[in-house]
Amino acid sequence: MAMAALRREGKRFALSSPNPINVLRSSLAPSEEQMSLGVRGISTQIVRNRMKSVKNIQKITKAMKMVAASKLRAIQVRAENSRGLWQPFTALLGDIPSVDVKKNVIVTISSDKGLCGGINSTSVKISRAMHRLTSGPDKESTYVILGEKAKAQLIRDSRNFIELSITELQKNFLNYTQVSVLAEEILKNVEYDALRVVFNKFQSVVSFLPTTATILSPEVVEREAEAGGKLGDLDAYEIEGGETKSEILQNLAEFQFSCVMFNAVMENACSEQGARMSAMDSSSRNAGEMLDRLTLTYNSIVDDAECGAFNRLRIFGDLPRFGPASSNSIVGTQ
Repeated sequence: MAMAALRREGKRFALSSPNPINVLRSSLAPSEEQMSLGVRGISTQIVRNRMKSVKNIQKITKAMKMVAASKLRAIQVRAENSRGLWQPFTALLGDIPSVDVKKNVIVTISSDKGLCGGINSTSVKISRAMHRLTSGPDKESTYVILGEKAKAQLIRDSRNFIELSITELQKNFLNYTQVSVLAEEILKNVEYDALRVVFNKFQSVVSFLPTTATILSPEVVEREAEAGGKLGDLDAYEIEGGETKSEILQNLAEFQFSCVMFNAVMENACSEQGARMSAMDSSSRNAGEMLDRLTLTYNSIVDDAECGAFNRLRIFGDLPRFGPASSNSIVGTQ
């Protein structure tokens, strides 16, 4: 009885459908194929979007590298020329980073923009370490910050020690006159026995040296000279004219600070552009490697989808033909 019912259902299927194989394919194949094609379409679309984003990022990083190289060539000459300003003062008044004074002012120089490696973090770390060394029960240590990046880091834990903050210095190239105005503004707003300027000295495109320059107040210079401290060749010169030694030391200290500041700003700007070149070059290489991996992933997805479609077509092509003419037809004879 069961076999007879199956034969009757098979005969009705064969008579009602002129092409049974098409009916079978339309009932079974489209759902699986559409699902597979949908998954492939979503996957390839995600990968294509990702590849497009990586390509755009690579273009941006390459352009930023070229801009940084152009700025570096312009600043490097000025930085090298500025070294001749503060070196005579070091020979005359000396540079004593280990001097023990009560009022220390740490001038931290950083950049206003990021994407330049770790030069700003290095300056902040040195400034914090120097602040710990120069602080104590009878000592006072404060900050003067130049640059947005150092301000953003030091304001988290040293807000109460920040005397003055100056940002947006590097919109245009600074000259000595502008930097000397900044130095005068700093000297008017702080009281100091020692000014300690923290900056990054440019060495090459791939390296910079964290540096600290110390400028002593005229009173400390006189005290150290009387105590036999190492202050350079100041005592080898005779004072002429109506000015006293204190007045001359005051003028020399202010001039020394402006020259050191100008050199520090130029050196730090050079280091910033060199570090940005290195960072953008690394980013471009990383984007290229990521693009290669995404290309392999995209090709693998497309190949898998094509192989799956070919296998499905081969399976359905091997199905037996339905109808009275086929000896393998599921429609039995009475």
